[in-house]
Amino acid sequence: MKSFNFKILIPITFLLAYLGEFAYSNQIEKNCNNSKSMKVATLLDKIKAKKRLDVVILDAPVVYYVGSEDNQGFEYDLLKDYTKSMGLELNLTIVHTIKEALELTRRGYGDLTAASLSVDEPRLKEFKFGPYFHSVHEELICHNNLYKRDLFPNELNDLLDLNITVGQNTSAERTLNKIKAKVDGFEFQTSSKFSTQELLTQVWKEKLDCTVTDTHIFSLSQRYYPELISVMNLTPKVNLGWLLRNGDDSLNESLFRWLNKYERSGKMAELHSFYYGFLKIFDYYDTKVFYKRVKQTLPKYKQLFKNAGKKYNIPWIILAAQSYQESHWNPKAKSYTGVRGMMMLTNDTAKLLGVKNRLSIKQSINGGAKYFNMMREKFPKGLEGKNLWAFTLAAYNIGLGHVYDAQELAKKLNKNPNSWNDLKKVLPLLSQKKYYKDLKYGRARGNEPVHYVDAIQHYYDIIVKNELEIMAKRAKKSNGSKK
Repeated sequence: MKSFNFKILIPITFLLAYLGEFAYSNQIEKNCNNSKSMKVATLLDKIKAKKRLDVVILDAPVVYYVGSEDNQGFEYDLLKDYTKSMGLELNLTIVHTIKEALELTRRGYGDLTAASLSVDEPRLKEFKFGPYFHSVHEELICHNNLYKRDLFPNELNDLLDLNITVGQNTSAERTLNKIKAKVDGFEFQTSSKFSTQELLTQVWKEKLDCTVTDTHIFSLSQRYYPELISVMNLTPKVNLGWLLRNGDDSLNESLFRWLNKYERSGKMAELHSFYYGFLKIFDYYDTKVFYKRVKQTLPKYKQLFKNAGKKYNIPWIILAAQSYQESHWNPKAKSYTGVRGMMMLTNDTAKLLGVKNRLSIKQSINGGAKYFNMMREKFPKGLEGKNLWAFTLAAYNIGLGHVYDAQELAKKLNKNPNSWNDLKKVLPLLSQKKYYKDLKYGRARGNEPVHYVDAIQHYYDIIVKNELEIMAKRAKKSNGSKK
């Protein structure tokens, strides 16, 4: 039996071990270099990879709502333009209260939350804000009947006897808590059930004395609730912003760069003008101003309304009142979304009607009358008189499908589907999930056509009164000349 030569074996063993360790070290170094060269995916990279921006969005006039022809809203339009510039799809999860929006944000749902959220210290501590895009005050909004009840507040101590409710988990709640700490005996309620818009409706119906909302929300709502007034500013100006998810700043930086470019292009000013500037130009429900325009402006266009009315068998005063609601008889009226002219026709509607120039007064009035007539003909013969006019105006405003839905819902609720008095109570229900979830055309802001029809009726009555005055003067003058 031969024995091993350990003098030879040991050096070979060490050599093999050394070579193995050298190879292992090279592999580690190679792996480290590869890991350094690999780019870690940012939040923006992940959004681009899935080709969509997932947004939790509040259903509110200043944020997002379903218009008569398309989705609208200041924040919605901003996000739509941003995603378009990035080649992304805009995917929405719609919520109805700020509380819902914040709960989904806490759970990390989506990429961004748009809910008209003011930037304050508690939210900054909990959430990550993106770039700011607007600034507002918080205002105390009350019904003007408080004057008659001798309860109109002029200072904070006057709030003691008032029934005030604000949304739960809102900045308005925090603002009133600060007032509560200063004013002994001041109390208020919070609601997780009602949105800010619904609280304004409660004040308008005089079920509440006051609520608190941001200036831009009240500005958009005042046209529908003329009896509501802003009593006092409760805060200095605060910024509004979107909530982003925790992580790197790639989405924040992308939004910031895009908003800067958007501002410089003038598009932000156009968007502000469409949603807020329009309200400063027109005096909604101001009877004195309307009377003045009836005397000075309407005579210029009266014959055109009469001609169109005769052609399509529509009372010309209805067309005139509707035109005032749409454009305040401004032939050059236009909006950011492309709605233009005396009857504020969209480009698509104008093409459908054969209107080549929407700024032509005659073409716009004739086009509006033709569209009105098209809506009217979609209703059955059982609808007549004022009911037919109201249904047609509502369809013109919110879309025919939603009016059909309201009629179907009226039947289920044992109401008359051909009565405007019943339908105006049903239409607002289209914004509530328990009602719209089973309807063909889905959710709609049903309050708006109700206010739209009421406003036109208001203008109609004043024009009729003016026409009667004109006829009386003519008759008096004619009788005097005969003598």
